[in-house]
Amino acid sequence: MGMRGDGDEPMSRETATALLERIVKDQREIITEVTGKPASETPQLWALYKEVQDYYDKGMSVPEDVTLLLCDDNWGNIRKLPRLDEKPRKGGYGIYYHFDYVGGPRNYKWINTNPIPRVWEQMHLAYEYNVKNIWIVNVGDIKPMEFPISFFLDYAWNPERIGTDDLQKYTEQWSAAQFGKQYAKEVAEIISKYTKYNGRRKPEMLDANTYSLTNYNEFVTVVTDYNNLLSKAKKINSELPAEYRDAFFQLVLYPVKACANLNEMYYNAALNNEAYINKWNEANQYADNVKGLYKNDSLLTLEYHRLNNGKWNFMMSQNHIGYVSWQEPRQQRMPQMKYVSADSVLTTVDTTESIQIAQYPLNSKYYLFYEKDQSVSIEANHYTKAVNTNGITWTVLPDHGRTGSALTTFPVIASEQKPRFKSPYVEYEFYTYSNGDFTVNAYFSPTLNFHNTPEGLQYAISVDDEAPQIISINKDNKVTEGG
Repeated sequence: MGMRGDGDEPMSRETATALLERIVKDQREIITEVTGKPASETPQLWALYKEVQDYYDKGMSVPEDVTLLLCDDNWGNIRKLPRLDEKPRKGGYGIYYHFDYVGGPRNYKWINTNPIPRVWEQMHLAYEYNVKNIWIVNVGDIKPMEFPISFFLDYAWNPERIGTDDLQKYTEQWSAAQFGKQYAKEVAEIISKYTKYNGRRKPEMLDANTYSLTNYNEFVTVVTDYNNLLSKAKKINSELPAEYRDAFFQLVLYPVKACANLNEMYYNAALNNEAYINKWNEANQYADNVKGLYKNDSLLTLEYHRLNNGKWNFMMSQNHIGYVSWQEPRQQRMPQMKYVSADSVLTTVDTTESIQIAQYPLNSKYYLFYEKDQSVSIEANHYTKAVNTNGITWTVLPDHGRTGSALTTFPVIASEQKPRFKSPYVEYEFYTYSNGDFTVNAYFSPTLNFHNTPEGLQYAISVDDEAPQIISINKDNKVTEGG
C-alpha cells in the first residue's frame, strides 16, 4: 500500500499526508472491487520507509487492518518500534531490514558487512516489542550474503531458539554444513571476525583518513587484525579437501583477502600523505605500495570470476574504491599518491611500531586496569562486578562491537530504572595516577531512539561512589530522510 515520490524522492510535505491517505483509500477500493469482498479481508502491508514514517508520526491515518512495516535506517538500526502499552493493531507490525543499501551517504553493496550479533540484537529487540507479523531483509546481490541470509531466516523462523550464547554455535554449525566438521570452529571464527571488522566501517566508506596513524597506531591495529585473519584463512584453505575449496574461496577466503588488501592500501595511502608532508623518502615506497595493492584488488576480483570455469563470473564486479558521493564511481579510482624528489628528502622515520594499551587480568573472575599514557581503556565485558536486580540481568553479546564484546541488559522491554542503590549496574575497577579533570568516552551500539522520547536512550554513570549522572546517548539525534 501507499506510494512514494518520483524517483523515490519525498512528496511535498504540504500535500504528502492527505495525498497518501487518499491513495490508500483508492487502493483499498480497487482491492474491494477486484476481490468482491471487503478490503479488510485481504492482507495488506504499508512500509513506513524513510520520510513516510515522519508522516505517520505526525498523524497520518492508517487503516487498522493494514500491517505497518517499520524500517531500519538502511544501516541496520531500527528506527521505530511500538510501545508496549499501545493499543494492539489488527494488522500488526513488521520490519524491513537492510544487508545492502543504495543511497546516501554511501552505497554499500560489494561484500558482506553484517555481523550476526548485530542482526540478532536488533531483530530480538523487534520481536520483544511484538513486531512479529512479517520480517523482510533487503540483501541486494544474493551472492555475498549467503551467511547473513541463512541466519536472518533461521532466526525469524523461531526467534526463541537462538539466544546470545547460540550465535557462535550457529556459525560453527553453518560452517560445518558448508565445509565439514573438521575445520568448522576455525572457519566460524574467521567468518565472525571478518564480518565484525567489515562492520566497523563499510568498505565503500574507507579512505586514508578513516583510522589514525598516531592514536595508538589505530591503523596498524586494523591492518594487523585483517592480516592475522588472512593467515588463518590461507592455512585452512591449504588443508581443506579439494571439493570444498571453490566454496571456501567465495564465502571465506576472498572476503578476507580483498578486505585485508583494501585496508592495507588505505594504510599505505595514509603513510604516503604523512611522509610527503614531512618530505621523508619513504613517501615514494608507500606510493608504490598503494599502486601494487590497488592492482591486487583487481586481480583478486579476476580470480573470483575465473573460479570453476567462470561459475560466479561478474559477481564481484561492484566498484568499491574511489567514492566521492553516495553513488559508486563509474570506474574504480586509486587514491592519489604523492612523490618526493631526491633533493627534498629530509630524513627517514619508522612508522610501523604498534602501541597497545595494556590490560591486566588478575584472574578468571574479574579484570583490573591501570592508567597508561594518561588513559585507561576497558572493553565492556571486562567488568569487575555485575549486579543483577529487579529482574534485570547483564548479558554479554559475544563479538558485538568494534573490538571485543558488548554488554546489555535483558529483558530489553524492562521498565526504566532510576539510579539508586538497588538498581542493576556493572562496576569497573581501575587505578589512575594523574590529577585534575578527566573525560569518559563511552561507546554504544548505535541503537536509535525508537520511541522518539524527548530524553532519548539514557544511561547513568558514577565514579568513586559519587551521585550517578544521567546521560542521553541520542537525545538530539534524528534520522534523516536519507538514512
